[in-house]
Amino acid sequence: MFSLSANSDIPTEEFYQQLDEQLAGLLSGERDLICNAAQFSAFLMQLVPDLNWSGFYFSRGNELVLGPFVGKVACTRIPFGRGVCGQAAQTQQVQRIDDVHAFDGHIACDAQSAAELVIPLMVEGELVGVVDLDSPVAGRFSADDEAGIERLVDTFIKATDFSWQR
Repeated sequence: MFSLSANSDIPTEEFYQQLDEQLAGLLSGERDLICNAAQFSAFLMQLVPDLNWSGFYFSRGNELVLGPFVGKVACTRIPFGRGVCGQAAQTQQVQRIDDVHAFDGHIACDAQSAAELVIPLMVEGELVGVVDLDSPVAGRFSADDEAGIERLVDTFIKATDFSWQR
């Protein structure tokens, strides 16, 4: 049995370092993309405070297709360039949005979402998808959160076999 814990009373950098160590342990010995994506989505939802959605969209041609996630039902396909996820896919750059309602072209899957952080999944220089985190708290994601989640995404990528995805 794997036990997860989070201590949010510590500095943000140390918090994400602890999460990274736990994530590496959780994914150790498993390489399957779907399994690891499902575990990672649940891991983030359980341990990162103030989230209402955590999951994946995988690249298929010029659009993103919904992958494993935790939260309310979501959009199944997002064209590159549309919404926060599509913008992250098109630019291959992190999108950290303090107020999604002020983001031109935001796709409102859950009206409760106020802030969003989307990290492109780059494997050997190729976009394979994005990790998407939503929060009901405006301004929820800081630069430190962004760096911490990017670190976790790197750990996920290193632990996972993407060969059949690409």
